[in-house]
Amino acid sequence: MKRIDIHTHIIPEQLPDWAQKFGYGGFVQLDHHQNCKAKMMIDNKFFREIESNCWDPEVRIKDSDGYNIDMQVISTIPVLFSYWAKPKDAYDVSRYLNDHIAEVVRKYPNRFIGLGTIPMQDPDLACLELERCMNDLGLNGVEIGSHINDWNLNEKALFPIYECAERNNAAMFVHPWDMVGKEKMNRFWLPWLVGMPAESSLAICSMIFGGVFEQFKQLRIAFAHGGGSFPGTYGRIKHGFEVRPDLVAVDHAIHPDEYLGKFWVDSLVHDPTMLSQLISLFGENRIALGTDYPFPLGELSPGKLIDSMNFSTETKEFLFYKSAAEWLGISI
Repeated sequence: MKRIDIHTHIIPEQLPDWAQKFGYGGFVQLDHHQNCKAKMMIDNKFFREIESNCWDPEVRIKDSDGYNIDMQVISTIPVLFSYWAKPKDAYDVSRYLNDHIAEVVRKYPNRFIGLGTIPMQDPDLACLELERCMNDLGLNGVEIGSHINDWNLNEKALFPIYECAERNNAAMFVHPWDMVGKEKMNRFWLPWLVGMPAESSLAICSMIFGGVFEQFKQLRIAFAHGGGSFPGTYGRIKHGFEVRPDLVAVDHAIHPDEYLGKFWVDSLVHDPTMLSQLISLFGENRIALGTDYPFPLGELSPGKLIDSMNFSTETKEFLFYKSAAEWLGISI
């Protein structure tokens, strides 16, 4: 049975000094302080340490072989989105990152599928780069953040990007970043434990209640981390729609039940009961293996949770590769 991991992150081994190039800070630099290890630095402040599996395709392939993963869908690390930067500068950053992803895919076409990143703060530039990703670089879609600065994903200014993605048959992968409430979560790693799940729910609710799924019916969107806190709080969400439509249904009056099964989520929930809940809520054909490789909050043994479940062969086929293939628009 084939296995496609739709949620993995990659970074070039070397990054330009964008702060020097653009004349202001906030950009990630890499300090290769040890063999096969690097510190991600932002304005000379430590952000995260990464290892060679974050940039070396050969290491990734070896790891994948150890877990019977046939293909990784690779996308950038969300801290590199650069939505806060000047639009033209973010466009240049996106092009650099996308050229790298496309080169990895070109060299190892049977092992990697690429998603680009686009400067979402400028929809015109975002569409320009999305079209380049799809038509020139041969990628299968784009990864976007759960919000764009002060815009949630229902912002009308973003609709041309959705139209462009739909027209170019691009898959979209929504990943949390810049977590809500992070200023109140300076201990216990709470932005990643609490803020990230909330971000994914924010993104899904914004797209449902803002009419994005209704207006762009052919758009193929997947959300990271099993949809975050959305599945666990869906009862509250739909009850709110039903009892206070004056507050919830202000832009779009169709019940949220109508959109369950219209988008994808990955399987990264770390819990068998929750994985079963995802299948009950969204359908087995809308859940795809995702691991967040190579980071520690990911599934450290890719596919282990699905393997541990007493699912039918047909269900496992959807979870391991069929759902991913439909979302990506590819044949397996």
